[in-house]
Amino acid sequence: MKKILFAASESVPFIKTGGLADVVGSLPKYFDKKKYDVRVMLPKYLCMKEKWKDLLTYKLHFYMDLNWRRQYVGVLELKHEGITFYFIDNEYYFSGDKPYGNISSDIEKFAFFSKAVLSALPLLDFHPDIIHCHDWQTGLVPIYLDNFRYGNEYYQGIKTVMTIHNLKFQGVWDKKTVRDITGLPEYYFVPDKLEAYRDANYLKGGIVYADRVTTVSNSYAEEIKMPFYGEKLDGLMNARANCLSGIVNGIDYEEFNPATDSNIVRNYSVENFRKEKIKNKIALQKELGLEEDYHKLMIGVVSRLTDQKGFDLVDYVMDELCQDAIQLVVLGTGEERYENMFRHFAWKYPEKVSAQIYYSEPMSHKIYAACDAFLMPSLFEPCGLSQLMSLRYGTVPIVRETGGLKDTVEPYNEFEKTGTGFSFANYNAHEMLGAVRYAEQVYYDKKRDWNKIVERGMKKDFSWKNSAKLYEELYDNM
Repeated sequence: MKKILFAASESVPFIKTGGLADVVGSLPKYFDKKKYDVRVMLPKYLCMKEKWKDLLTYKLHFYMDLNWRRQYVGVLELKHEGITFYFIDNEYYFSGDKPYGNISSDIEKFAFFSKAVLSALPLLDFHPDIIHCHDWQTGLVPIYLDNFRYGNEYYQGIKTVMTIHNLKFQGVWDKKTVRDITGLPEYYFVPDKLEAYRDANYLKGGIVYADRVTTVSNSYAEEIKMPFYGEKLDGLMNARANCLSGIVNGIDYEEFNPATDSNIVRNYSVENFRKEKIKNKIALQKELGLEEDYHKLMIGVVSRLTDQKGFDLVDYVMDELCQDAIQLVVLGTGEERYENMFRHFAWKYPEKVSAQIYYSEPMSHKIYAACDAFLMPSLFEPCGLSQLMSLRYGTVPIVRETGGLKDTVEPYNEFEKTGTGFSFANYNAHEMLGAVRYAEQVYYDKKRDWNKIVERGMKKDFSWKNSAKLYEELYDNM
């Protein structure tokens, strides 16, 4: 039986700020329980919902040196959906109203967490074969592991995997402070280890010391070897290319299921979407005060409103887009200029544009179920989950060919009658508009073809089952 420990800074259903939490919370359930014992270790944040905190049981505590500081480490446990979750407790580090604060305190917080993960293991009666680290917050785990191996037999033979969910976030701070916080020897603070451009870089250290490095789609694994996507680590990514692979994320097919989703007005499936899906659209038009016309092509956007997601392109052609026979429904928060841009167009074209500048899970499900198409023109996208949800709900994605979007959305080919969505290659506003207008043309003039695109998309399987198999292969090869 292979023992795997996931170490991460967030996980559904306990704490979530982004897609990382979905991966850490959903993936462990899908491993073959006969062959893999997968457990998860997280910080116990004060801002977790009370209902989860009340379910935790005390396991043990000890004191740990973090260089010259002596810190309390508590370990609590919870079995949830058949998976054992451990929570590392320390009120000094994990108080506050959100999981991440300013980077200077996060640097110390996650140094503490990384060291505590390893220090707790010998006391837990769980000896993992592999520790699977996620993002920069656990980047120090492989380094501490290397350091602990000297003179301590327990840690010998433990392998590590480092998964990069978004290379943009690396956990960078000055070397002197990081040395003082971590207590790691000078030996690690050199350019071929923890140091990058005279600073200490947690993610870089993790990538250097992990046995295997993965990222969340094949295309992104290739892209980060290039300067444009490499966030100054492209050289390192090329150096580690023989250990680097991409495995696409999945989504929870029970939670995202149009046939059983309780958030939507009318359930439907691949068999009856032609009749039933439309009822969700009419209901949403009514709810949001848009023109109630089920013939109109309705395009959805559920996203953080940031540059990374391509909203400068949308901004550039928004007036042109609003001349077309479409409706646009936007849900999300982010940069003020994009929030205000969508508010402005919702005011200017109240029949056509709805700007919901907040976030709500039930509303996102309504949008996936009601819209005909879904727009995701990202500048870069390590994996992306929204396009997978759209496909699941029979909402045709219109995406830029980058990262996970390129790997999961097959562009429509009108001659071969293949494809599950529409895509464009260059980061260019009018090329995006061209893709949207091509989608409009197919929607209005070739309805049968459109329905076939929807059907092919709904039949695709992007559940965690597939990803889990690929991770199992990776673990076995190690």
